[in-house]
Amino acid sequence: MTRCGRAESPFLGRRCRRARLTSSLYLAGLVLGVITAAPVLGAADDWSSAWPDEADLASRVARVNEGDLEFISNAAAEGAHYHQNRIAITAASLERGWVELEQCHENIDPVPAAQILFRAEGIRALAIDRSENIGRAWVEGHSVQLEDVEPDAALCIRAESRALQSLGDGMYRLRNGPYMRRFLDGYYPMRVALRIDYPAERLRLVGQTPETQQGFRVDRTREGIDVDATFEGRLITCFDFCERGDETCDGMAPACATSRGR
Repeated sequence: MTRCGRAESPFLGRRCRRARLTSSLYLAGLVLGVITAAPVLGAADDWSSAWPDEADLASRVARVNEGDLEFISNAAAEGAHYHQNRIAITAASLERGWVELEQCHENIDPVPAAQILFRAEGIRALAIDRSENIGRAWVEGHSVQLEDVEPDAALCIRAESRALQSLGDGMYRLRNGPYMRRFLDGYYPMRVALRIDYPAERLRLVGQTPETQQGFRVDRTREGIDVDATFEGRLITCFDFCERGDETCDGMAPACATSRGR
């Protein structure tokens, strides 16, 4: 199994620098991919100080998450990619499935080029609200292209996302994800904050996946839901709502699909 990144040997380091590294994030049922270029060390660089010894390397590789969801403490994700979302479910969303999406990224990896790629049929009205410490950022089709990403870079975008599904009998599901921070075959710490606003006079929350636990906090307010998650691996969330006043809507909803490839 080949790994590129911090926990790589000098030989693999030279090999990885001849290739491009790929990391991926997925959100709100839409694909977001980030393509990064590996740094290049000069011939005069001191390889002995740049790479860990074999024992330390083996230890680091053994700790790499390979996709299984694992909630972690906030401290373990300190300095990691921070992904903030606000989703607004409106009366029109209940008819058509489109929700309003505002999204901000902080602690973006500093790279020469990157792209944020959404599923074409699941996104519309994509626009950039703000970018900081990024040489150039622009919308291209159903993607956001980035060049010259510097340390402490931030990006905020807005769009309409087709993330709400009617399950019938007055029930609706908002399914998000998978969220993940992936480099080749490894998954790394990430923090996701999600604010869901919905018309409380029309809907009531009746279920969620995953359940509230350490590393996955869900706070209900009068106007919506606040979610804070720190994790490694792949996170998919489902929030189920019923029409208020519909007494037939309290039946068991279908399981939230969290397996790979779904």
